[in-house]
Amino acid sequence: MRKPSQRLSDSLTKDNLWLYILSLLSKKQMYPYEIRKEIKKVFDFEPGNVTAYFVLHRLENSGYAKSGKKIRKGGPDRKYYKITEKGRQELKKGKAFLRKFIKEMI
Repeated sequence: MRKPSQRLSDSLTKDNLWLYILSLLSKKQMYPYEIRKEIKKVFDFEPGNVTAYFVLHRLENSGYAKSGKKIRKGGPDRKYYKITEKGRQELKKGKAFLRKFIKEMI
């Protein structure tokens, strides 16, 4: 059985991966592998290989992110994602919720 603290960590990270992805995309366009690397570096957890792609696909289908290919010299083309205005608004709501949650817990 997982400890309550581990369940909390999972629910605030893996279960809400959209929040981390939009946060990174609000700073710059990124491709999926780069997003996974940055999540590990910045937020100190590693989403599953398929999970990040699945969440990106859902974010794009919902209008929160947009993709486009970039042609790279000397390497394969990559599909980069960027946040949309709708995504920025949703990210803002998510951050506001977390701030309120933390404020009430302290």
